[in-house]
Amino acid sequence: MQTLFTPKTRHPSRADITVLLLGLISAFLALWVILSHGGSWPGYGEMVASLPHPVAWLRWILGDISEVAFYKHELASLGLLSGAYLAWWASKRGKAWQGFSISYGTGLWPWLVTSSLLGLLLSNMLWGWSVTAETWQPTFAAFVSLPAAMVLMFGGGWKITLNGALLGALLVTPMCLLIVNFVCVPLGLPVVIGNVMGMAVGSVIAFVLCRRVPSLVRSDYIAPARSVPPKPPTYGVVWSLRRVLADFSEAPFFGNELASLGLLAGVLLAYALNPIGPAYGSGLVLPLLAAQALTSALGVLIWRHQWIKRGWYPTYVPLVSVVPAAVLTHGGSWTVIGSSALLGALIAPPLANAIAGRLPAHFHPYIGNVISMALSTLLIVPVVGWLLQM
Repeated sequence: MQTLFTPKTRHPSRADITVLLLGLISAFLALWVILSHGGSWPGYGEMVASLPHPVAWLRWILGDISEVAFYKHELASLGLLSGAYLAWWASKRGKAWQGFSISYGTGLWPWLVTSSLLGLLLSNMLWGWSVTAETWQPTFAAFVSLPAAMVLMFGGGWKITLNGALLGALLVTPMCLLIVNFVCVPLGLPVVIGNVMGMAVGSVIAFVLCRRVPSLVRSDYIAPARSVPPKPPTYGVVWSLRRVLADFSEAPFFGNELASLGLLAGVLLAYALNPIGPAYGSGLVLPLLAAQALTSALGVLIWRHQWIKRGWYPTYVPLVSVVPAAVLTHGGSWTVIGSSALLGALIAPPLANAIAGRLPAHFHPYIGNVISMALSTLLIVPVVGWLLQM
């Protein structure tokens, strides 16, 4: 007989079983690739040279998931998704080791990641023809922009999830393609400027459309209760280290240490298997990681009072814009790492916060973050180049 004091047994859900099976299949496929290539992993150049072969396309699409951090590698992407799922699983069960509650404790992560992945698939289906062995294109943009922002703004449910994915593929990705190919490439600007400006413009159009046609985002979905942290954060050394780690997965709206650990473990494994695999075959993975960690650490330290005051602050902004653009443009010297990390930490977060605070209420604040990424990169990358010439 079960009494009130009998512990309840949690059985794995269908989602848990599905994810476990997908993880096992991914692990076996990864092992097969390693064994079939003599203990190595095919490089970035091999992937783009093989396009449009279906295996190369699969690698390209999977790589899009970690493109926002400039890693562009399937192992980093699988690590990010695995860590994020573990964080969500732990959050559902109230585990103490879940880290910062994924997707800001909204409980919307399953809908958010579904919309982002669907937007990514649609973008590649609609615009993948533009990618060639010689021409990189921002097919990743929908994964880290409008679809997730719409879910966070309007809630879960299939209607919002599907509309967010569709608008991301129809508005954000082509806008990025236009700005990258007709502004950044001719002017010799870092393409990240075109990526993030395309996200901003496409998202503005989408949110205006949603306001004028509210049926697009009207849903009967009932939001789950937000998880409440057991105690207020102390904002000490441990919190700071955790926050730096969480910044690595902030761009796809995860903001969780486990997701970041998966992402970093994946890119480091990719680098160990083939140094010219991740980061577009540049071989700059280690300087890139050092610069990203440094700019986040400086940002968390410099803007600690803003974190305490507001509860959240965009210290991740230079990690996915200024710093990687500077490293990939000017190389991985300590001058580049230090100057881009410091200038990015000083300029990008407060600029993002200022812009986001002035946006209309029906715009998601992330639009301010991506505009700051564009402006900060446009300003700082040339300054870093000038410092190198001194």
